[in-house]
Amino acid sequence: MSETPQLLVHHDGDNVGVVVVEDLKAGTDMLCVVTENNTDFRLACHHDVPIGHKVALQDFAEGDTIIKYGQDIGRVVAPAKKGEHIHTHNLKTKRW
Repeated sequence: MSETPQLLVHHDGDNVGVVVVEDLKAGTDMLCVVTENNTDFRLACHHDVPIGHKVALQDFAEGDTIIKYGQDIGRVVAPAKKGEHIHTHNLKTKRW
């Protein structure tokens, strides 16, 4: 079990976190840190996820809103479960 954070959640109300290590593998029990208040929690990652990509902190249905940095960053276009990879395959901007 790692004591080095593998996922950062920027705002307490965010529903995704950002992977901050290289080569995160499916099945990893991640140490997750909420930078806004320096709290932590653990979450199992269900996919290999590249550094800088997002992981779901809750289950999402098509049409749900993704919140990062306390801001709406887009809508879910394909369902995702807690611990799964969130990126362009299942998240689109609402701008166009």
